[in-house]
Amino acid sequence: MHLRCYHSTVSRLGKFITFEGLDGTGKSTQLRKLAAALRAAGCKVVETREPGGTATGEKIRRILLDSRTEGLSPLAEMALMFASRAQHIAEVIQPALDRGHIVLCDRFTDSTEAYQGYGRHLGSANVLKLHEILCGGLQPDLTILLDFDPAMSLSRARRRNQSGLQRAKNSSKKNAASAHADENRFEQQNRSFFARVHQGYRAIATRESQRVIPIDASGTPAQTHRKIMEALEKRLKLVCR
Repeated sequence: MHLRCYHSTVSRLGKFITFEGLDGTGKSTQLRKLAAALRAAGCKVVETREPGGTATGEKIRRILLDSRTEGLSPLAEMALMFASRAQHIAEVIQPALDRGHIVLCDRFTDSTEAYQGYGRHLGSANVLKLHEILCGGLQPDLTILLDFDPAMSLSRARRRNQSGLQRAKNSSKKNAASAHADENRFEQQNRSFFARVHQGYRAIATRESQRVIPIDASGTPAQTHRKIMEALEKRLKLVCR
């Protein structure tokens, strides 16, 4: 399947597409595949992630995801997520959209609602209120929710993070170690936590059915990619052939 990327002659904002789901569902892989397909079709694409995406955001990411971060309250955790996001919007996302680019982002506010709102019991209302205040209510044009069995997703994520950390430890290059930091903090949570996060994502998909498209990610990466391309054709009017 090939995309033909085109823009109206009338100046308008670009497209903002986010990828959501539990760790281990293949978000990063699918984002890269979509970016490659869009670039091949002549689109200008920005790939980014949360928490992170900026120099400030990456520093916050290390605090939030490092398993050595102890005693961080749920409210502080949520505040740091939004601090990273506010900078990300101002520095990367909004300028790219203003230039008419397609922004692909690995996680956005839906993650905060699922992980902190549901997983940490902080509630959706508090997350959405902060989103309105700190993010100006910016919403993705389309959100791809990769859905997969929570237990299997968690197992995948733990193996991936431990493998990456071990490779970094075995490397003799200091910059290689810093390139793959310890990002196991959330994976240390119990299964009930991830069950709540999964429930949160499904609730968001039901509430925001015009924006969020659940994609069954239990197949091969190629099969999942094809489903995503079909969703883009239908929802964003990108021409597929």
